[in-house]
Amino acid sequence: MFKMKDYAYHIFSPYRVCPLGAHVDHQHGLVTGFAINKGVDLWFNIREDSIVKLSSRTFEGDVEFDINRPSQVKEKHWGDYARGAKYALRKRFELTHGIEGVIQGSLPVGGLSSSAAVLIAYVMAFAKANGIKLQPFEIVQIASEAEREYIGLNNGLLDQACIALSKKDQLLFLDCDTNEYRVIPFGGQNHLPLRETGEGLFEIAIFFSGLTRSLVNSDYNLRVYECKTAAWNMLAYLDAPLKPFDKTFLRDIPKETFEKTRDMMPARFARRAEHYYSEYRRVRQGVTAWETGNLPLFGKLSFDSCESSMNNYECGSPELIAIYKAMRGLEGVYGGRFSGAGFKGAVIALVDPRYKESVEKAVTERYLAEFPEYETTFKTFWVKPDDGARFINDLKIYSGRIQCKP
Repeated sequence: MFKMKDYAYHIFSPYRVCPLGAHVDHQHGLVTGFAINKGVDLWFNIREDSIVKLSSRTFEGDVEFDINRPSQVKEKHWGDYARGAKYALRKRFELTHGIEGVIQGSLPVGGLSSSAAVLIAYVMAFAKANGIKLQPFEIVQIASEAEREYIGLNNGLLDQACIALSKKDQLLFLDCDTNEYRVIPFGGQNHLPLRETGEGLFEIAIFFSGLTRSLVNSDYNLRVYECKTAAWNMLAYLDAPLKPFDKTFLRDIPKETFEKTRDMMPARFARRAEHYYSEYRRVRQGVTAWETGNLPLFGKLSFDSCESSMNNYECGSPELIAIYKAMRGLEGVYGGRFSGAGFKGAVIALVDPRYKESVEKAVTERYLAEFPEYETTFKTFWVKPDDGARFINDLKIYSGRIQCKP
């Protein structure tokens, strides 16, 4: 039976939401995000040997491997994320100590980057076990590398950055080309303004469609290739030097070049590029809106981002589109968009807390009227912006000693 007191260390790695900056991190664009107060918990002890033993309170089966040996072929099992973290860390450090632990996720929802949250938890745990000191952005890079090179998802840094770098009630702004980032208070204040009632300005609704998905098996990677092909087309039409495909990004090509060449390339590639350049502008405007305390404008830009995701990036299942249409225009909803890749999963909304009940009721009724088959699986969750991944500081009794975890 699982007992928290049996473990000396506890990491909380939050899920994340991205209000602006959709589908552009892999093209070195600009992104924003929040960590939220739901996520992944990893409880563990450090072993004297190099064996890793893991169990899950969310998925079936146990995982065991040697942290000091190269990772072999993926097993298409939840343990692949632990092996991926080992893979990326072993490229940089010697790993001699394993862990024994239990992992658990708090929301059964796709689109919140649970895979990135899990990877970051494992990277932090393996580093702790082996006396490795990592800066927050190093954790971001190592976890992202694990997901790209071992798991096989051609992502950027958005997910990992939100999970590792965020601060409670503040907006993370990241330039995925320079890796420069800021954590920005709302309205230039130290904390999110509170109403006289003590409520925050907004809470985040997560409308789970009832569908789950794997990004590796979706069109996520295909969209990445289409963006790169659009960039190659623009360079070729202007007879400019071409870079290797994996080194080609829309960020490297001025918008003026796109305007000159958009009618020459196939329409699907032009739409992907249009999304990138318009999202770049929306993020700039959104950061200014956040800094100046203009939440209605920030929310509208998030709505606009979702429209571009549907029309230009061409993602969004019928279920997600139905949720989006159901929430748009409701009183109390500032803005929102698909969460994650937008092929299945969830839709997020920034909601005035005074309207939580009416918003949830209206969206539920409208969605289930169109998709009654999801009556038992559609869920609404309410979350708030939170700090990034961290060790939980509390006293534990372990092996007869009281230990205070750093």
